[in-house]
Amino acid sequence: MTEVSKKYRLNSMEEPTDEMLQELMEDVAKAARESSARAEAEKQRRLQTVAQQ
Repeated sequence: MTEVSKKYRLNSMEEPTDEMLQELMEDVAKAARESSARAEAEKQRRLQTVAQQ
């Protein structure tokens, strides 16, 4: 998580800059990729366990 993600919260009082939005979206995309990779690894682990039974 970048410093922008840690500090910035979307609200109606402050408009983010294009650079801030870009960085926030990159952080979200990275988190989504990591989550998908963990889910896929867990699925493969479970499939392997079932196959071995």
